Amino acid sequence: MSELENAIEYYHSLLSDAVASQSQEQLTRQLHRRQLFFGERPLCTVLRPRFLTAQQYQLLRSAIREVMPAFAKAHQVALNDSQFRLQFNLEDWEEELIRVDPRFSAPSPTARMDTFLVTEALGKAADEQGVGLFFAEYNAETPAAAAYNDSLSEVFLALPVMGAFQRRYEVRPLPGRQHVLHALLDSYHQWGGRERPRIAILDWREVPTYSEFMLFQEYFISQGYECVIADPRQLEYRHGQLLVDGITPVHLIYKRVLLSELVVREGLDHPVIRAVSEHAVCMVNPFRCKLLHKKSSFAVLSDEANADLFSAEERRAIDQYIPWTRNVTDRRTTLNGQQIELLPYLSNHKDDFVLKPNDEYGGTGIVLGWETEQSQWDEALEMARQKSYIVQQRIAIPREAYPSLVEGNLQIFDRLIDTNPYIWYGEYVSGCLTRLSTAELLNVTAGGGSAVPTFIIEERS
Repeated sequence: MSELENAIEYYHSLLSDAVASQSQEQLTRQLHRRQLFFGERPLCTVLRPRFLTAQQYQLLRSAIREVMPAFAKAHQVALNDSQFRLQFNLEDWEEELIRVDPRFSAPSPTARMDTFLVTEALGKAADEQGVGLFFAEYNAETPAAAAYNDSLSEVFLALPVMGAFQRRYEVRPLPGRQHVLHALLDSYHQWGGRERPRIAILDWREVPTYSEFMLFQEYFISQGYECVIADPRQLEYRHGQLLVDGITPVHLIYKRVLLSELVVREGLDHPVIRAVSEHAVCMVNPFRCKLLHKKSSFAVLSDEANADLFSAEERRAIDQYIPWTRNVTDRRTTLNGQQIELLPYLSNHKDDFVLKPNDEYGGTGIVLGWETEQSQWDEALEMARQKSYIVQQRIAIPREAYPSLVEGNLQIFDRLIDTNPYIWYGEYVSGCLTRLSTAELLNVTAGGGSAVPTFIIEERS
């Protein structure tokens, strides 16, 4: 067995009935005490965290380091070339807002790459250890769960079963809240902020992630920064100041609200949009994050029509880590070295592809070809052609065994798993979100998933 398999097997062997029961009771108490819920659902429903070896974590970091220059180059060209920018399928209001200079360098100081770390991939080569790494989506606008991850890490480290496990294994958590704070402050100082900023965490009060905002607020205050959680409907822009409830001025916005929801619900004349556009307040992530957040960014990198834009090293990284992706249009393109008519080919090979809306979240609008009847797939293709969609080649989804207590009985069974490293300033990885599911759409928002903290492990010598 591999190093990781040995560690997982040893952990599971420690879960006697008594230890499993004690660990579950403590986990449940801590989830409630810390409000670690997504809406009304507990964030975590299993008794094991995600384990990564140091080699696996290094693979994640290296892959991100290799591919991010291509994303950065596509972003810069798109800002300067309106014709090239058409490939991102921006809305008219997005075209307007990306003209606003954020006055700091990174288009996405905080981001997350949703990834599958697999042992057998479809149509892709694996490395010498038989491991492939494939990026599925780039959350460059509002990457969530860093504070949830930190709190879950603290909870798991104190469970009875983890106490026994750590006698044999060194366990290293991957905290993220401090990176969020550093990214906010670095962007604020580049923007021109000189005074100690008052931070506003911005999103609708009814969103299911509100409890995470409370964790961030507690952390920011513990580091000496005033912080308020603000609903967009509470804000006013008056006399060059952005005010919460007409009283409290803020200097720095930690934006968790989606721009598409803000514009649709409140319009382009909203106080936040005016204040940011007039450089009265600094906002992270800025309007320009929308370019790379669009799922079409994967099509831009993957499309042979853009190959000359990238260096040989960047093309190699794209080929290795980015699944074949195209905007859904009536066109000819290349797949596996062969010319194809895109729409007829997709119709005839539905089991190999997934359709994704260009700018949605939580699994909304995703169509898995291999789970769809032919007539429904063809209808989805026609809808995708008329709207803004991408098609992406299917990626093998890995599985791992996870234990849970079901009606007092310990059960260990396989769950689908993804691996989602956090990216800071578009440059480097620190931290990782792991999601589990029994369905192939791995997303907590979609209703079937669970989050677990991610630890780097090494057997003690």
